[in-house]
Amino acid sequence: MKKLLASAAALAMLASAPAAFAAAHASQGVTDTEVVLGSHQDMSGPFAAFGAPAMQAAQLYFDEVNANGGVHGRQIKLVVEDHGYQVPKAVQAANKLINRDKIFAMFMSLGTPHNLAAFKLQQAKNIPNFNPLSAARQMIEEPKDLKFVGFSSYYDQLRAGVGYMVDTYGSKTICPMYIPSDFGKEIAQGAIDEAEARGLEFGGETTHKPDETDYVGALTKLKGAGCDLIPIALSIRGVITAVATAKKIGWTDVKFIGSSAAFHTAIAKVPGGVTENFYAASGWTDLEARAGDPEVGAWIKQYTEATGEKFPGTGALLGRSGAETMHRALEAAGPELTTKSFLAAVEGLKFEDKIAGVDIDFGSDHVGASKVFVSKIEGGSWKIVGESN
Repeated sequence: MKKLLASAAALAMLASAPAAFAAAHASQGVTDTEVVLGSHQDMSGPFAAFGAPAMQAAQLYFDEVNANGGVHGRQIKLVVEDHGYQVPKAVQAANKLINRDKIFAMFMSLGTPHNLAAFKLQQAKNIPNFNPLSAARQMIEEPKDLKFVGFSSYYDQLRAGVGYMVDTYGSKTICPMYIPSDFGKEIAQGAIDEAEARGLEFGGETTHKPDETDYVGALTKLKGAGCDLIPIALSIRGVITAVATAKKIGWTDVKFIGSSAAFHTAIAKVPGGVTENFYAASGWTDLEARAGDPEVGAWIKQYTEATGEKFPGTGALLGRSGAETMHRALEAAGPELTTKSFLAAVEGLKFEDKIAGVDIDFGSDHVGASKVFVSKIEGGSWKIVGESN
């Protein structure tokens, strides 16, 4: 009798082994019918012009994927939490997404300090950080197993951008204006390092709050210091206001250059040519110049019809680009989706991103595209004037 009981117990253990194995290797946020993504996002703060349209464009893309059967039979669910560009709210949002919504991956979350604050929570739960709306080098600092960025870093962008300005205009005195966070400091450091390598003088700097609106004092100070090149790391409205203020006080012989955080349609389209001749170095190319491409044109038509907007802005471009990249990664990870299979799939991902105008290849460095494009506003549109690898 004892032998019979032992045999029955052994059979029961064997029968439950596959389920136990699957449970041990299952990844949070994945079921047979759904994969859950999360994003802590600026939907209402100083960088909402990036965040809100990015999430709208991404959701439209995922809706289309879901309508066509999803990815390996799974629907993509995107949960977005607004942090308004406030770090404490970003931490609260990340905690909710990870522990209550049980997300599989963090997707395109906005803000350098905001992502950095959430990393510890994600690392503890093995949650990948995918294509954040931040180009800071810290986004792929070690341990980087779970981290992937879409484009070149702010640091590399400003080094290339300042180099272009020196080569083209003979800039001599550099004076950064920036938000003194990890975001602004990296942009300022890239500019300063390139300036030192090129023998430029450092004329001083000014720091600003994300919601600051008065730049008269700061610009008057920098003008008095003989600055002729200002690397800028402010909010979108801040960039527009600073450039407009310089013109108002009669400072017309100074040049401004931003990073990808300033490479936005809204800055180019300010009425009256306020931002004309403003420069930005970014990791992707502007959409307007590529609207004649059939694939790009088809998406523009689809997006404008769905939203009622006249033209997709930069935020929408990034959201659509990031959503396609995520879709491709989930497809490549296969039907048995786990964090391990997803990470391997992203590292092996290679394709031409028509919407962003770059070739994507994450590889072992976890950077999708490392090129830098320098663009200038001419006639209310961004025009590429230089590029570097």
